[in-house]
Amino acid sequence: MLTVEQVMASQKANIETLLALTAKAFEGVEKIVELNMSASKAALTETGDTAKAMLSVKDVQELLALQSGLLQPLAEKTAAYSRHLYEIATGASSEFTKAFESQAAEAQQQFSGMVDAAAQNAPAGSETAVAMMKSSVAAATSALESVQKAVKQATEVAEANFNAVASTATAKPVAKKR
Repeated sequence: MLTVEQVMASQKANIETLLALTAKAFEGVEKIVELNMSASKAALTETGDTAKAMLSVKDVQELLALQSGLLQPLAEKTAAYSRHLYEIATGASSEFTKAFESQAAEAQQQFSGMVDAAAQNAPAGSETAVAMMKSSVAAATSALESVQKAVKQATEVAEANFNAVASTATAKPVAKKR
């Protein structure tokens, strides 16, 4: 069984992990706030420049040219903002995933140790029950690993889709021939 020292060490490690994850979460929030502040400043500046340009327009053709010239940079900036936001989110998410995997592996190792200790101290004739318990632990570990692999694959697919959408949004339109 677990000793008091082992329980205390485990609790201390859990608190340290929680504090580290909280710091990472705040770091992510700070990055998002910085991104939003710089995007807001840039948007304000661009809005002023666009307003000045629109006030200096002399005819409809010049206005249409100005409008069409604004669309592509807007799409590129939106895609860049989304990409940056996504990078911040995935960076924070990966830290939480690493911590979860580490904690899960440690808990599984401790539980396996407890099962092994119980098996060594089990009374004669309980070999079948011990084998079933070990089999259950192995099945649970396998299921957890399968879930972790599925989550990683889903994350990779989502990231690939995001990158494809971002590259499509920023692609230069091909001029049509008349």
